[in-house]
Parts: sequence; structure tokens; C-alpha cells
Amino acid sequence: MAASEHHTEGMWVFPAPEAVTGDMAEKAAGMPKAIARALVVTGILFGLGIAGFVVRALDDGFGAHGPWGYYAAIFMFLFMVTGAAPLAAVAFRFTKSHWRRPLSRVSELFAALGVLNVVMFIPLMIVLPSIKNPEIGVEELEIRRSIWFETPIGAPLAWDFLGILFLAICSLAILWLSAMPDMAEGRLSATGFRRRLYSLLAGRWYGTKRQWTIQKVGLGLLGAFYFMTLVFVQFTVASDYAMSLVAGWKDSIFPPLFTLTSFQSSLGLILITLFIMRRWGGYEQYIGVSAFWSASKILLGLTLLWAYHTFAFLITFWYGRLEIEQNVLKYFFFEAYGGAFAANLFFSFILPFLILLWNPVRKTDWGPTLAGLSALSGAFIFNLKTFVGAFNAGDVYAFFFEFVPGPTWPDLWDVFMVIGGLGAAAFIYLAATRLFPILSVWETKEGAKYQKMDTLVRGRYLVLAKPE
Repeated sequence: MAASEHHTEGMWVFPAPEAVTGDMAEKAAGMPKAIARALVVTGILFGLGIAGFVVRALDDGFGAHGPWGYYAAIFMFLFMVTGAAPLAAVAFRFTKSHWRRPLSRVSELFAALGVLNVVMFIPLMIVLPSIKNPEIGVEELEIRRSIWFETPIGAPLAWDFLGILFLAICSLAILWLSAMPDMAEGRLSATGFRRRLYSLLAGRWYGTKRQWTIQKVGLGLLGAFYFMTLVFVQFTVASDYAMSLVAGWKDSIFPPLFTLTSFQSSLGLILITLFIMRRWGGYEQYIGVSAFWSASKILLGLTLLWAYHTFAFLITFWYGRLEIEQNVLKYFFFEAYGGAFAANLFFSFILPFLILLWNPVRKTDWGPTLAGLSALSGAFIFNLKTFVGAFNAGDVYAFFFEFVPGPTWPDLWDVFMVIGGLGAAAFIYLAATRLFPILSVWETKEGAKYQKMDTLVRGRYLVLAKPE
């Protein structure tokens, strides 16, 4: 099978397989100063987030859920983006795409943030109101509306927590199984703690045919389980921490919209990471324009799907015209959080669509990256307006959402928790890059063996082969 990248459009060829290992090790060792500075900055932001959390807990406690709206929003944003990121490696590995090799490890490294998601979710378990109304009034429900009944054991907290915990364990298993060949090779040249860690994690890997077969099957099974679990957990968590907190809000489109936003924003974050590595990390010879060009087509499709589901959400409530449906539209889309929705629509659909509409822009590294940054910004606004609004929508035990309150603005501690959450995610990801190669060495070497430059008429073309 053949594909081409003409030299006038940024021809991309991997280095020789025998040169990849040494070159990767040299690049990883040559960046400690830049990463060290970034770790210091993100560590400071992480500390500010902890300070904001502590002050919020001391001031407001965990008895009411309203003050924790911004904490919930930043958790859901991190869970949305980092939870879906490992799927890029899983999905594109299934399709046996050649262009996906540079982004496989970049996406798998987000598995390290699964631990952060588990820890950050614990306070939200505490503040979530009980399904059973502790003080039943004349105009209140005995049990608030939820996807759960009161009877299932541990619902909803235990099931939500187990789902997030399983996702963290499964994604770490995918990262470990994928990185095992690189760690086995790295233990030969590493020293000190790194060598002991590589020896422990690589185990008895020697690269036999049987081991490669087991790895391939294992990655396929783990990837399938991860995808199924992710979609289900996103459905339950988004429903429990958004819809169930707005009295009478019943919607079958919001959970799929949440998942689509997750896929779109996580692919955008991966493209941003690849762009930084290509432009300033010294990995240009490993990350070709074709990675951005090919991913941009998928990002465009996800952008159009996001627009369709948003339209379906709005049109259903618009024509339903029940009082609760009108109030939901007023609250989240047109009045209280109307400005946030307009920004969300612009960054999640209008701007990336206009960027990705043009093939000459898609065939650059900056065009898809800019669209990805826009999608990531839109997802951030989406979570702010949705979960801050849901946490401050009023009585969760009312029969329906009667009164439309105004927007809830952040105070200093909310700002600290938001930037602290972002800083914590960046800090953990950067730390993970110091333990694992940021590019998959074995997949890069494999890709180098399946390509060669050849001449056709007057042009030089990159000819690709596939193993099966």
C-alpha cells in the first residue's frame, strides 16, 4: 500500500530504525531544564489549588453542594479531556494507521492523570445531595429525580467511584503494556532509580514473537473495555452531577453531547502537545505534518457532530415548551449563562469549523492545532456553564425548575481551584514524561521499517507498507 507526501509540502520520513533508540534517549536527556522550569511553575499552581480547596472546605464545609460548583466544573473538565485521551491510541491502533505513531504515547501518558481524577472525585462524593429527601416539604419530592433509584446498593456514589477507579486502572494498564518494550530496552542504558524502575516494569520482556502477540491482544482487549466503560461512566457522572441537580431536567441528548465534547477536546489537546513537541521539543523528524492533516479530518467530523447534538438538544426543548424546558433554556443558553453559551458555540463549533474547512490549512501543523486549542477552550467553557449552573440551580427536591437564578461568579478561592486543577494536570503529565518516553520507540522503529523513499516520474514519494 502506498501513500505520498511531496517534498514541497513537508515530506516526512522516520530516521533509520537503528538510530531511533539513541536519538530518543539523547532528546529526553537534553530537555531537563525546560521541563524542570515547567514543573516548578505547574507545581506552584498546584499549590494554589490546594490552598483554594482548603479555604473553601473551612469556610463552607461539605454540607451544601452550591459552593463547590467551580470545583466540580474543573474536575469534570479534567475528567472529560484526560479520560478520553487514551482512546486516540486505542482507536487509531485498531485502524493500523501509519500517521498515528507519533501520537500513541502522547495520548497514553494521559493515563497518569487517572489517579488525579480518582482523588479529585472524592470530595464530590461527599457534597452530592442524597437521593432521599431528608426534610420532605409540601411542595417537594420524597426522592429527587435521578437515573438511580434509592434501593440499588451504593447508588450513585459507589458506582460512579468504581467506574472512575476502573478507568484509571485500565488506562494505566494500557500505558504499561504499550511502554513495556521501551522500558525493557531502556533498562540497558538507564542508571540509578530509572534503571530499577524500568527493570521492575519491564519484567521478563525480551521481545519474543509470543510476547509481541500477547501485547497486541492485550492492548486490543484493554482498549475495548476502556472504551465501553468510559462512555458508560461519562453518562452516569454527567447525569448525576448535572441533570439530577436541576429539578425536572430530563434529557437523553446531554450525556452523548458530553461524550462528544470529550472526544473533540481530547483530540485537540493531543494535537497541541504534538505541536509543542514538533516546534520546540526537537521531534520534528518524528512528527510529520501528516499526523496533523489526518487528525484534522477526524476533528472536523467531531466538530460537526457536536453542532448536530447541540442543535438536537435545543430544538427538542424549544418545541417542547414545557415550563421546565423553557427555564432550562433560559438558564443555560439564553439568559443566566447566555454569554457563556455563545462563547462555547464559537470555540467548539464556529472557529474550528472555519479553520478546518480549508484543506490548505488542514495540511499544516498550526491549523489543526489552532482548531484543537479552540475546541479545548470550548470544552472548558462548556463545563463551567453546565456544572457551575447545575450546582447553583436551587432546590434539588423541588417538583421542577421554577425560578431561573442569575449566574454564579467565582471568588478568589474558586479561581485558585480552577487554575490549581489545570496546574496539577500539567504537573503530573510532565512528571510522567520523565519516566516514560514521550514517543513510542518501538512503534517509531516499526514505522521506519515499513517505509522507503521512491521516485515516480519526476517526484520523490514516501512509500508505506503495512504488516497485515
